[in-house]
Amino acid sequence: MKRREIIRTLGIGAVSLALGQLTACRIFQRRPSSKNWAWVVPVKGNKVDYWKEKLETAKGCGIDALVVEVYNGRTAFYDTDRFPVEEDLLSILLPLCKSMGLELHTWLWTMPCNVESIVKTHPNWYAVNGKGELACEKPAYVDYYKFLCPSNEEAREFIRGNVESLARISEIDGVHLDYVRLPDVILAPGIQPKYNIVQDKEYPEYDYCYCKTCREQFKAGTGIDPLIDLVDPSANREWRQFRYDSVTNLVNQKLVHAARKYGKVISAAVFPNWEHVRQEWSRWDLDCFMPMLYHSFYNQDVHWIAGSIRKEIQELKRPRPLYSGLFVPSLKPLEIEIAFTESLAAGASGIVLFELKSMNEEQWSALKAVAG
Repeated sequence: MKRREIIRTLGIGAVSLALGQLTACRIFQRRPSSKNWAWVVPVKGNKVDYWKEKLETAKGCGIDALVVEVYNGRTAFYDTDRFPVEEDLLSILLPLCKSMGLELHTWLWTMPCNVESIVKTHPNWYAVNGKGELACEKPAYVDYYKFLCPSNEEAREFIRGNVESLARISEIDGVHLDYVRLPDVILAPGIQPKYNIVQDKEYPEYDYCYCKTCREQFKAGTGIDPLIDLVDPSANREWRQFRYDSVTNLVNQKLVHAARKYGKVISAAVFPNWEHVRQEWSRWDLDCFMPMLYHSFYNQDVHWIAGSIRKEIQELKRPRPLYSGLFVPSLKPLEIEIAFTESLAAGASGIVLFELKSMNEEQWSALKAVAG
């Protein structure tokens, strides 16, 4: 009987016993790449004692590595001259992680750039939608969706430099890419009501990128200008693939090298519905992947997570560790146990919590029961 069938057959009261038996099996099948992570969103002003308590709790409940947001597309939380610095959070967390045996990977927003000096001086770096609107002037959905174009060589070099500025920090273990994509041409179904929109197809105001560089590159290879020659650009497979490839080439040609030349692990937070963000991550040459399996965003139950992991493992062009990204606010304590155990049974090498500070005492206890 499959684990999902066990849970549904026994009912909620008997699940703990079943999970305990399954966990015992997991211990003997632990993969070399097995690891549990937590994304960390900084809050300015928290002192050493605050972070020490948070990290000790996480470590005691089975967390092995932190993924700390140090660049949010606008400001930085590490010592750098590339962006305005809000706080040097790394100077606090690096010694703590080292003393506790926790890995620390630096997390940056890859494509969105809300740095005022860049917006003002380099508007040509930004992606353009199917209506001809610049992302820095009329961003989709929210104000911070000011995405750079993955084909513009100056923008590519700027992004590469952002990755390298982190990779050269000797004490960190890796660089983690977030928002390494284009804006969502179709939002996850559970998110669309938040914006009071219905996306039953690809609409031009959400479809990127139609900048001069992308159009010229595509025309050089196909003889087609997607904005002029195609009645319905969204239906053209070659044009769709061009956008997939533009992001893939940025990752494989620029960002991977920038991290590995300093001996750093490179990973990424990625989408299960990758087509809708032009993110064909199964072709990326990264060290590991963290698919954001936020089941509530897709109007699914917790068991959907394991099914997604199985599908994504099959789609990878070369074997790499996958870690189930879990959206903590949508998980009851028992569901954390289920998500963890089913993810490992499906082939995941562990889980990633979004995010550290969202976990309450009951959720930590649940995680400790299966992972601690």
